[in-house]
Amino acid sequence: MDNYRVIARRWRPKTFKDLVGQEAIVQTLSNAIQSKRIAHAYLFVGPRGTGKTSTARLFAMALNCENGPCLDFDPASSRCQAIFQGQSLDVIEIDGASNNSVEQIRSLREDCQYAPAESSFKIYILDEVHMLSTAAFNALLKTLEEPPSHVKFIFATTEIYKVPTTILSRCQHFEFYPLSTHVIQQHLRYIVDCEHVEAEEEALAIIAQLAEGGMRDAQSMLDQVLAFCDGQLTREAVRAMYGLAATETIRALASYIEQGKYSEILGVVDDIIKNGCDSYRVLKDLQNCFHERFIHVVQQNEPSISPFVYTKILEILKTGEEAIQKGLSIRNHLESILFKAVECIKLTSVEKLLKILNDAKEVKKNFP
Repeated sequence: MDNYRVIARRWRPKTFKDLVGQEAIVQTLSNAIQSKRIAHAYLFVGPRGTGKTSTARLFAMALNCENGPCLDFDPASSRCQAIFQGQSLDVIEIDGASNNSVEQIRSLREDCQYAPAESSFKIYILDEVHMLSTAAFNALLKTLEEPPSHVKFIFATTEIYKVPTTILSRCQHFEFYPLSTHVIQQHLRYIVDCEHVEAEEEALAIIAQLAEGGMRDAQSMLDQVLAFCDGQLTREAVRAMYGLAATETIRALASYIEQGKYSEILGVVDDIIKNGCDSYRVLKDLQNCFHERFIHVVQQNEPSISPFVYTKILEILKTGEEAIQKGLSIRNHLESILFKAVECIKLTSVEKLLKILNDAKEVKKNFP
């Protein structure tokens, strides 16, 4: 029987020190535990894979450990292990997507009245809370207004705008922001070193960038690529796995757009299609490339290309993502998007001409 556990599960945080990239949240929750100022309801908001559910479990472990509430809980203790594995009688995890009816919330309200079986608190972790129906939210509201002293709620959501304001006003909010590429890359390096896997730094950097701020996504991708390469983790393996174009190709394409070289652009697109590269990822990588150039020209006193032009190019590339995902003719859509980006470069010439005319008017005004 295969008992393999994926990296995302093996490396799930077991203490607050293991939680990566959310230091402000850890500090706030730690202060609340130490000062015994523990609220009855918390709302964790942020993109997927940024640590909301993991933090909820760690907070529950800190509250319900043998000598809790305390920060120095032992993750190997029986209570903490039960919470970590989702088997605790006093820490109930509920998926809002599949338990969103008013009847289920009413059942929760009735269950709240009973004291915890063996811990200090009865803790309810409601994931994807925005999926609850309007009637379910209304049923939950009364309990949030006057909760029993032994009950704590931890809500998690990726879409806070779908949660009624009446619920929001009764919770303490914690924003889980996307992790930086650097932080993700550092943690991936730590994982591969502990797993005794040889990995190129550029390969880890590519995975970190593809994860777009989500640690769980990065760990899942790392697991997948390790299975694909079956040995040393290389940048070529990552690119082959996800259909990525080479960095040199992306930079050349960006330069051809700036220079208005249509035929060269067509040649690069032809290579991208023939090599089986993911056109959607090409646009994402091209956005990153132009964003770097945008930052560079902003820092210059007299840039050759206006920062405004780069913002228009970035808008076109971002809009083009949806067209690429939905379009049937990938090549035609990609070429059209890139040619629109070339047209933006012409705005630089217009801006320069207007500047010359304005300067000429100023000169004429001063020297009639």
